[in-house]
Amino acid sequence: MSGKKRASPGANQEINPLEGVELSDEDAKKLQDVQKQIERVDVLIERHSQQQLLPVYERRRPVVKAIPKFWPVALMNNPLISFQAQHNIDRIALSYLEDLWVTRDPKEPRCFTIEFYFKQNPYFTDSVLKKEYKYVCPPGAADETPDADGLTPSMLDFSWERDVQPSNALTKLHPRVEDEDEESDMPAEAGSFFNFFEIASDPFDIGATIANEVFPNATDHFLGTIPGDDMDSDEESEEDDDDDADEIDLEEPRPKKQKKE
Repeated sequence: MSGKKRASPGANQEINPLEGVELSDEDAKKLQDVQKQIERVDVLIERHSQQQLLPVYERRRPVVKAIPKFWPVALMNNPLISFQAQHNIDRIALSYLEDLWVTRDPKEPRCFTIEFYFKQNPYFTDSVLKKEYKYVCPPGAADETPDADGLTPSMLDFSWERDVQPSNALTKLHPRVEDEDEESDMPAEAGSFFNFFEIASDPFDIGATIANEVFPNATDHFLGTIPGDDMDSDEESEEDDDDDADEIDLEEPRPKKQKKE
């Protein structure tokens, strides 16, 4: 009586049919061409969307401006913004914010300018704080010919890190502390929220959060109905001893002139 052969270890294991799938050069080229078409349509849809939304945002603007502290509350109901504005002095300064506006680049809607409008306050000499995210053509793009919709191959190969240049201007109270590790892209200490306006780099994506989340969904943010956006208004971060509204200014403001009787 002959004995049965023992199966080698793993012989009964099924072979994964998804392993080792290869993509031919021809199929890769076809997929790349289709992806470019999708990206092109995405940009055109975004352009059209912003054109249609602009008059609606303009009608919303005076409505929310008339609601006390609408924009400060909307901003603080966003987890990222709330975390970045953790200093109590930042929140006090933001309480004077009466209007927030985002203007999109009509040709490149993924780029935008953010404007904060403040009532008269003891913290800023400028009533408007602005930060622009400007589209900068990558090297070689100057020789490209736009299509009928004004799109170039470089615009379809858009890279936020490569093609967008932030610009800004404002002095700051709590400085952003850079990480000693030269390879780190993130600061060791974020400092004041208003460093967002002072420093060109935006490692925390504050600008994109404001433009793409808070501004278009302002009402939901104000009402606190954004999923996952829980905010405990009674909870405050520990503050430094010098975080006193009567002693510290974000921009060493000029003394107010007294009105003549």
